[in-house]
Amino acid sequence: MRIAQIAPLFEPVPPPRYGGTERVVHWLTEALVAQGHDVTLFATGDSTTSARLVATRERAQRFVPNFEENGAPYMRLLELVLREAHEFDVLHFHIDFWPLSLFARQATPFLSTLHGRLDRDWVRGIYDLFPTAPLVSISDAQRAPVPHLGWAGTIHHGMPANLLTPQPAKQDYLAFLGRISPEKGIEHAIRIARATGLKLRVAAKVGEEDAAYHANVIAPLLGTDAVEFVGEIDDAQKPAFLSGAKALLFPIDWPEPFGLVMIEAMACGCPVIAFRRGSVPEVVEEGLTGFVVDDVESAVAAVRRLDAIDRAAVRTRFETRWTAWRMAEEYVALYQRLARPARPKLRAVGT
Repeated sequence: MRIAQIAPLFEPVPPPRYGGTERVVHWLTEALVAQGHDVTLFATGDSTTSARLVATRERAQRFVPNFEENGAPYMRLLELVLREAHEFDVLHFHIDFWPLSLFARQATPFLSTLHGRLDRDWVRGIYDLFPTAPLVSISDAQRAPVPHLGWAGTIHHGMPANLLTPQPAKQDYLAFLGRISPEKGIEHAIRIARATGLKLRVAAKVGEEDAAYHANVIAPLLGTDAVEFVGEIDDAQKPAFLSGAKALLFPIDWPEPFGLVMIEAMACGCPVIAFRRGSVPEVVEEGLTGFVVDDVESAVAAVRRLDAIDRAAVRTRFETRWTAWRMAEEYVALYQRLARPARPKLRAVGT
């Protein structure tokens, strides 16, 4: 198939370190190319890909406090995609609501994978205008606030099978991986580790938006014998970090749409102890790849049950459920369904 992948413009594809959506777009694009498809990636010029790259912005740039500087690159992106739309069998967007109005009025089949939370006040105000636009959720939990939209399916994320693999290591600590912010539950993780008597190693990014939270709340708790702050790590460092952990703690305080760190841990044979929020019950299989818990106390109890988890079975389950190859196959099946037979033009509400 001739497939266009349209990525966000705030990080290159793939991102050098933190960046979930851009990482998934990269993994999907590379898997589609490997499966023999003709893929074009619309992304920033500092991206790296096996597909044909259309650089719609010279370099990635994070959000700035200026509407024009944030919005203009996306208007340019949409126009460049539209000019080539007739060359593709399907257009696959990863940029939230941006494509809906323009691409609902043209003939090439398209779909939009939504990567963020959908329980915000503004969500229905825009998405309800396009009730038949084909959307993809990354977990069933993600779509729960807006079940009436034009959902074409749920496709869970996947990652390259050999990107992260188990390493020989003694498991003698608990791990926290990702980003330091209130919703990621770092304070819960520290309490869990202290209650078990195990060291917590924290490999996490501190973003500008969370700098005050880190400085005022979390920094005083780090750097002790009980909590070690490793800092942000890349894919080359993750196998050793996760292989040496008795478990990854994922005590989130928000409706996580997916949570890549859970399958990154599984790729290394590391079980996951996660709070029952968002996608967690769809990703963690109780007693097989980890434990789904409801609070700090039940997480502490789960740590004491980790010897019942077979780490080799965790890796095997990852290979069955969470690879990029599987993700790409599921998307191709959806592309084919959307492209055959020819879809009538979508009509926006009120037009």
